[in-house]
Amino acid sequence: MGGNNFSNNGMLSRTKTLWRNARLATLAGDAGLGIIEKGALVTDDGRFVFVGAESELPPSAIEGADIVDLEGRWVTPGLVDCHTHIVYGGNRAREFEMRLEGATYEEIARAGGGIVSSVKATNALSVEGLVDAALPRLGTLLSEGVTTIEIKSGYGLNVEAELKMLRAARALGAIRPVRVVTSYLGAHATPVEYRGRNGDYITDVVLPGLAQAHSEGLVDAVDGFCEGIAFSPDEIARVFDAAKALGLPVKLHAEQLSNLGGAKLAASYGALSADHVEYLDEEGAKAMAAAGTVAVLLPGAFYAINEKQKPPVKALREAGTRIAIATDCNPGTSPLTSLLLTMNMSATLFGLTVEECIAGATREGARALGLLDRTGTLEAGKSADLAIWDVDSLAELVYRIGFNPLHARIFEGERIDR
Repeated sequence: MGGNNFSNNGMLSRTKTLWRNARLATLAGDAGLGIIEKGALVTDDGRFVFVGAESELPPSAIEGADIVDLEGRWVTPGLVDCHTHIVYGGNRAREFEMRLEGATYEEIARAGGGIVSSVKATNALSVEGLVDAALPRLGTLLSEGVTTIEIKSGYGLNVEAELKMLRAARALGAIRPVRVVTSYLGAHATPVEYRGRNGDYITDVVLPGLAQAHSEGLVDAVDGFCEGIAFSPDEIARVFDAAKALGLPVKLHAEQLSNLGGAKLAASYGALSADHVEYLDEEGAKAMAAAGTVAVLLPGAFYAINEKQKPPVKALREAGTRIAIATDCNPGTSPLTSLLLTMNMSATLFGLTVEECIAGATREGARALGLLDRTGTLEAGKSADLAIWDVDSLAELVYRIGFNPLHARIFEGERIDR
């Protein structure tokens, strides 16, 4: 290995670099892993300028480049965790105990637990406190090759607290080498003082908070929770109308505990994704496929709350609906900070193939965030986000449990070793 050009902080500078002797899973195109057995990549100024067979490297692509011999290692796009709630205060270990004792998620929520129980702990922290609390969770995800992460608000439930969460999310992206995408989730739950008055809460808090977040540049997309214990389709439509008026894309927690038609609603707004979707029906899957709305499966929540209804993977495949996977990292129903374990869960619990799991954590995760033109595949012109693995086969990324084979993570052309 020669010409590595490492700086004192362990990161590779953004100078032109040839990464050779690699096995590439480019994920390029609409399907498949895009395997190139004897591949090479050239990165320059944070972007790929060549991705392909090493035998096809043009002299101009490697002129003046530092050279890194990857010694036959597998390379994938950097992983994309497209659904998280990693900014929050406190924890909900007691609710975990309650579930073990037989209480359901819905029973806990109706008793004042669930999402609302995280609000007090979150609101008690400053932006700095929220950042400090989230950093260990973020660090664990980055150590597994994540280069892009979505972070939601939703545990503030008042205007200033929702903005505080989004400011913390933006701060995380500024102090760690990762791409952060923010989602405004004011319509996550109804606070105690608005119980039974969802419409008033949307009028008084959700819509003004959204307008403020947009004016401060804090929000990239707008989310909601469409469920019997949360908000109805009509109530979510009010939020989506406001988002569209501001030019913001939408997404939705839908069909997790019942089928209220949330996925169809999301599709009618051209949503980036509908997430959870355990109770999605065939009609909803077809509507999502027609709209290009990605189905984001969240096996961590399915596992943690011991659900029995699996998402309709067969119907999604038959409809041609794109499938992404994510950790759903949150304090109550998916305290999961491993996208590698999420891949294993997606295969073991939901029956996804190795190809679907890897695509779901790269290309389709980027698609679910509206970022496929920028990341999620190894292609010339895109951000140089990649993960280098010490594995003999890509199946190991899905097969292993509790094992991290990451050799190095490259974000925008900069190398960060584990």
